Amino acid sequence: MTERKYFGTDGIRGKVGESPINPEFAIKLGYAAGKVLAGQGTNKVLIGKDTRISGYMLESALEAGLSAAGINIGLLGPMPTPAVAYLTKTFRSEAGIVISASHNPYYDNGIKFFSSTGQKLDDTIELAIEAQLEKPIVCVESDKLGKATRISDAAGRYIEYCKGTFPSDLSLKGLKIVVDCAHGATYHIAPDVLSELGAHVIEIGTSPNGTNINHQVGATSMRASVEAVKEHKADLGFALDGDGDRIMMVDENGKVIDGDEIIFIIAREAMKSGQLQGGVVGTKMSNLGMEVALEKLGIPFARADVGDRYVMEMLLAKNWKIGGENSGHVLNLNLASTGDGIVAGLQVIAAMLRSNMKLSVLNSGFTRFPQRLINVKFADSSKNPLESDEVNAIVQKAEEEMGENGRVLLRKSGTEPLIRVMVEAINKSLSDLWAEKIADVVKKAS
Repeated sequence: MTERKYFGTDGIRGKVGESPINPEFAIKLGYAAGKVLAGQGTNKVLIGKDTRISGYMLESALEAGLSAAGINIGLLGPMPTPAVAYLTKTFRSEAGIVISASHNPYYDNGIKFFSSTGQKLDDTIELAIEAQLEKPIVCVESDKLGKATRISDAAGRYIEYCKGTFPSDLSLKGLKIVVDCAHGATYHIAPDVLSELGAHVIEIGTSPNGTNINHQVGATSMRASVEAVKEHKADLGFALDGDGDRIMMVDENGKVIDGDEIIFIIAREAMKSGQLQGGVVGTKMSNLGMEVALEKLGIPFARADVGDRYVMEMLLAKNWKIGGENSGHVLNLNLASTGDGIVAGLQVIAAMLRSNMKLSVLNSGFTRFPQRLINVKFADSSKNPLESDEVNAIVQKAEEEMGENGRVLLRKSGTEPLIRVMVEAINKSLSDLWAEKIADVVKKAS
């Protein structure tokens, strides 16, 4: 495959003001995308964004580039990533654009695209956009310029969609739920979804100011949600990330329920109701405890590379529907075309209500294996310690001795001169023992 210059596994991302996240590039990107997408159907592209202050700048620049290519623009305003995917599909648009850096700090931002079906763009389209970026902007005639309109009911449409994924015979009445929106794109949506379904909602992280997104709140900083659940004696807590495609949860005792546990609960409930199609896709970082728990239920499990894009690819290849990452990306293709934190959380609550169980009991059957991660630096970039015979030998010995009660994963960092040594085992002493032994051998081979 042709190597990409700008697109990564999740769009284009970087620090604001530095290439490529600057106004000049955004105008060119809008124009290039417009030229590639022009004339394929409705000739319309939707733009949504999270609450970062830089979103205004990038939105305006993309709008200018798209208009110069003759594409009409629908402006959604602050909107979760899964909402943009859903609305792109329902408006029959050529594509949807999300301006967000997800769980990153406010000084980062990114631009990613959804196709007309609400899924990430095919590789061929992304490569065509990159090729067009190398060409100069040639504005269309004035009478063919694209027009921009603001879609004022976008939030209401998405709220109704989320509510529609919750079983109509159930209600959240009587439940006290903490909702942490990370001062991000779900701030005006998630609390309304839950309250309109009947819950008593306690909001945190719902006062965005442009620079506080993900700061000490949300799915990547769970302390605020845990403390709020305990303080208000809530039944559970929701914690979303800045763009709303990740969710972590908190049970009534203040224990964090991560993506692996959420996926397990959803898959088990789908099996109970006869709606499970095939099995579950996790990643190489998914806890071994999930694999063991699913196996006991007779549910097939497969591991993809780290990244929700790769989970999606494997789900589509296998024609399975449920998967995700321990970081809180949860995919349920029966309900959404991409990871959706609000929808995933509602499925967990539905399982609670159907089984008449508290969240702390609902995930019984899932026993997390202790995990030890050691980062080993290597100075010589020409060396790859993972190819060392000594490293392979110690890994093989660890896997043979632990058998089904443990797992070893070695990964070379893509951004730093590090080898990540991860060992999961049935108990902490075993995971620590083998992680340290393997790390020592990796150091010697570096």
